[in-house]
Amino acid sequence: MSSQEGKAIVKEIKTQLTILGGLAATFWAVEIIDVLIYRGHLDRYGIYPRYIPGLRGIVWSPFLHGDFTHLIANTAPFLILGWLVMLQETADFFWVSAIAMLVGGMGVWLFGSPAFHIGASGVIFGYLGFLLSRGFFERNFPSIALSLGVGFVYGGLIWGVLPGQPGVSWEGHLFGFIGGVIAARFLARRKRKLR
Repeated sequence: MSSQEGKAIVKEIKTQLTILGGLAATFWAVEIIDVLIYRGHLDRYGIYPRYIPGLRGIVWSPFLHGDFTHLIANTAPFLILGWLVMLQETADFFWVSAIAMLVGGMGVWLFGSPAFHIGASGVIFGYLGFLLSRGFFERNFPSIALSLGVGFVYGGLIWGVLPGQPGVSWEGHLFGFIGGVIAARFLARRKRKLR
């Protein structure tokens, strides 16, 4: 590897850390402001199923969390899985995030239980769906190896798409995951066309 390639890799990693760190810092800033100033009332900007103003939550819900425990539980998987999505190409992160937010959010709005659905976990499950299915759609060694590795380490999260724990939006997990699979298929096709 030449020094020029090394510098490009370091620059790319710095960009990735800036993106992920900036978004995680935004999650924390929003929660601190919500707790200290709004006393939790920002959570009303989450997705509320089958209620037209609840559609705004498709954009806002990933930035809103029920409390700091909820936020802490989402921060590490967001950073780790988000970085793994970026591993082959940083731009993939933006595509997968947008598709997971849109598909996940619309799925929750159409089929979710009547409550405010908040948190970054829908997008996180989108990353999981993308990473697990990427190898199938791209059919190259790096993607297959990454899918298998993520499956081995994070495969147990898949149970989060099923109803179970009260107060947890399994619908957000399920539809976010589906959004991630759709993103994997879309990006694989897009990359094939660009070759």
